[in-house]
This record gives sequence, structure tokens and C-alpha cells, in this order.
Amino acid sequence: MNRTTLSLLAATTALAAVTGVAALAAPGGTPDRPAAEAERLPVERSELLCPEPSLSELAETGYTSFTPEDGAAGSKGTAGLLPAEEEAETGGGKDGKDGEDGEKDQDEEAAEDENGGEKAGPDPVAPLKKPGAPAVASVSGAGAPALIGTADGALAPGWTAQQTTVIGSGEGRGLLGVSCTAPDTDFWFPGTSTAKSRQDYVELTNPDDAAAVVDLELYGRKGRIETETGEGITVPPRSATSVLLSTLTSEKADDVAVHVVARSGRVGAAVRATDSGTGSDWLPPSTVAAGSAVLPGIPEDAVSVRLVAVATGDRDADLKVELAGPTGSFTPAGHETLTLKRGMVTSVDLDDITKGEPGSLVLSPADGGDTAPYAVALRVVRGKGGDREMAFIPATARIEARGTAADNRAKGSVLSLVAPGKAARVKVTASAGSGGGKPVSKEYTVKAGTTLSVPEPPVPSGGKGTHALTVEALSGGPVYASRTLERPKGGVPMFTVQPVPDDRGTVVVPEAAEDLSLLMR
Repeated sequence: MNRTTLSLLAATTALAAVTGVAALAAPGGTPDRPAAEAERLPVERSELLCPEPSLSELAETGYTSFTPEDGAAGSKGTAGLLPAEEEAETGGGKDGKDGEDGEKDQDEEAAEDENGGEKAGPDPVAPLKKPGAPAVASVSGAGAPALIGTADGALAPGWTAQQTTVIGSGEGRGLLGVSCTAPDTDFWFPGTSTAKSRQDYVELTNPDDAAAVVDLELYGRKGRIETETGEGITVPPRSATSVLLSTLTSEKADDVAVHVVARSGRVGAAVRATDSGTGSDWLPPSTVAAGSAVLPGIPEDAVSVRLVAVATGDRDADLKVELAGPTGSFTPAGHETLTLKRGMVTSVDLDDITKGEPGSLVLSPADGGDTAPYAVALRVVRGKGGDREMAFIPATARIEARGTAADNRAKGSVLSLVAPGKAARVKVTASAGSGGGKPVSKEYTVKAGTTLSVPEPPVPSGGKGTHALTVEALSGGPVYASRTLERPKGGVPMFTVQPVPDDRGTVVVPEAAEDLSLLMR
């Protein structure tokens, strides 16, 4: 029995460290059997998925890949992003064979000869060589594929990748930024739309060797929206699929919440939103909250802030609304509370809620306890007239230990730090640049109930190119963060906001020396 218990623990502990998504803790102890102590170990493998960047021929897309330095993870490892297949492939040619007559062409044979009889694969995008030094790559025009990436060894803990696209003109004009995300089975996107002025694409990427089957559920202000083709969408193995929301329903709705559910397999999901009047940007998934939700980083010059939320469970949610500004938190006049009906989308125009100061929105249960689960996001607009630009800020998870935003420049990066409860102390480190330099760190105190906007975060000493910003929680209460990129062009205040959640670079495992018979109870 003891040998079986030890084997089960060893296998589960190894799985947790390798996948980086499992957390294992021993059950609570008894007076004569104390609970096993737990420790954190670096993950040994990470996965990231980047969506297809753009359909515009004017698009200029950059990729930045980065892993923070962590002595506990060792020094060896690999990390890189590989192109996904654009469509399912059955081998090409007639009868599913290689060529028109079933024979391989000379290029394929030469590639196999150079690789010991195996067909050569594509080169990785922005492959990392070591922790602490960003790797970059770029591509121009439409047709760039989605990317599927893995990292192992010393490059796995905290591996981060950023995809940033600039479209200088046209209807899709804008600065589109998105952090590549880990695959999952469930995502919520409040803030999408099927209105005539919008073109919103749900980008799905399958990292596995088996097909994934996905349902897209749409919710509006009256509840579930009937869709004609939203269920049973097949995403072929190691491939990407793009779905235009307005083709799923004839209903034209300004505010829609999309629920992405993988009924089999795993996918990465993101929404690329384009508005005819305010440009385009990525909408990342919202954290589903059952208590407080924090949406960090509303710019001080926002001219319009629109909240879109949905109760994701089977109960209504009654919420208190607060804005955490530079000096404290306050309740916006006329928007003291928010009631979310189950399965229905609620939207509220908060206008210029920040009143010329940077801030973050904080939602909490109106009665002080837990509430029904909900998802929420903000659509933020800057600029005037034909020079307006939009971005999205979803609810994000707190930084438990460390979080990173890649692709920063010496100018045009703004870091937002929020402490909705107690004051918090954090350390912000600018990595070496992609063209060299040395890292620089600085500590900040975020006062209780405030947003600390850092318009000039640390930059590497003597660094060139792009760098990463890593935020470490040192002490105090919970801290949340986002990073804003600003690249004004021709009078248009182009910007994009990326949440900075915890990087899940470590996983909790129990101490093996403890009496393990408790696990069999």
C-alpha cells in the first residue's frame, strides 16, 4: 500500500512540474497526522499560442519571446513558436499521397536527406537562447499564420510571448497587441459585437495532434442568441480556424458576450475586433470572477469607457462599482451598483470616468460576500473625431508571484499597478534589450485602494531594441497590473493594453518526506 501511494505521488508530482497547470497539495491533517508541507517548483514545460495577426496587406507584425531569469530552473532549455497549419491537410495530391502521382518531389527528398530521412520542419519564430534576453522576429502583410509554441527546461518558467501589429491606414487601422496564451477549454469574451460597424473574428488555434471540436455560444441583452453555425466547429490538428461572429447570427447587437467551449481537445482563443470608426485591437479573454474583479489601466485621456459584463452562472450578480485612482477609490456618480442578470449582457457607458487621471475599475459583491460568477471587460476610446482609437481591458488575475509584459521600448510603455485592498510592494525589472544591455530593477509601493501609473518604467542599461518588464509581488495585499503600448501615428493616438497576470512559472507540490498514506484516504 505504501509503495503504491508513493508511486502515485511521484507520478502526480512529475506531471504537475511538467505541465505547469496542475497544483497538488496533501489533504488536511489530523491531530496525530499533520498535513504535508508544500513547496513550489519551477515548471518544466510551457505552451503558448499566438493567433493569426491580421488580414491586412498593410500589417507590420512583431513577435517578442522572453523568459525571466530564474536560478532555480537551471540553465538549459528550448523555446520557440512554430507556424500552425492554415487548413487541414490530408497529405495532398491524389489519394492523399505526396505528389500528383503519389511520389515525393526533389525538394522534399533533399530536405529528408539532410534530416536523416525525416522531412524538415519550419524554422521556429523568435527562438530563445537563454533566460533574461528577449528574442524578436517580424513579418509584413497578410497571411502570417497562427503560432504554436513550447518551452522546456530553464526557458519554461514564466515564458511569455507578445504579438504586436501596426496597421497604418484603412478600416483596420490601429495598434493591435496581444499576449500569446496557454491552451484551455473555456473562455469568455464580453465586449464583442455583431453590429454593422464591427467585424469581430474569433481566432481558434489547436496545438494538439488530434482535432478539437468547439462551440461558440453568443449572449446578448435578452439572453442566449441563436446561432446557425456556432456549434461543433472543428479545428484540425495543429491548425487555426477563424470565425466571423456576424456570420453566426442575423441579429445585429452592439454588445455581445462570446463563450468559447471546447467539447473535445484544447484551443487558444482571442477576438480580433475592428470598428469602422475607432480602429481595431485584440480582445483577450476575461477572468471569470466569483468575488472582486479588477480591470487595470484606464488611460487618463480616455474619452469613452464602456463596460460590458455577463453573469456566467445560474444566478444573478449584484456588484459595487469603484474606480481606483492615483489617490484613492471612489464610487462614480450614477454608477454606484451594477446588477447582472444570469445569461444576459449588461452594458454601461461610463464616459470619461477617469476625469483626466489614470485609474482602474474594481467590481466587488454589493453585500460584501461572494457573488455569482461573472465576466467583464471595458472598451476604451481615445482621440477625437476621425482620429479615435479603441482598446480593450478585460478583468485579469492578480500577480501571485511574478508576471511579465514583453515588447517594451524606451518610450511609449506605461505600466499600471493596482492594489484594491491593502498596500502592496512590488519590484519591476527591465530585462536586457533584444540588442544587448543589462537589466535594471526598481521597487514601487502601491498605496491601498489606488492605481499607480508608471509612465516611465525602468529601461535596460545600455540596451537596444525591445525589452521585457517583469513585475514581482514582494509584500502587502493583492496587486494587479497591465501594460499600455502607445505609438501615435498621423494624429491618431494608437494604443493597446495587455493585462499582466501571474506567469504561473511555478507549481505547488507536496513534500515527499511526509507520510503519504493520507493520499489514499
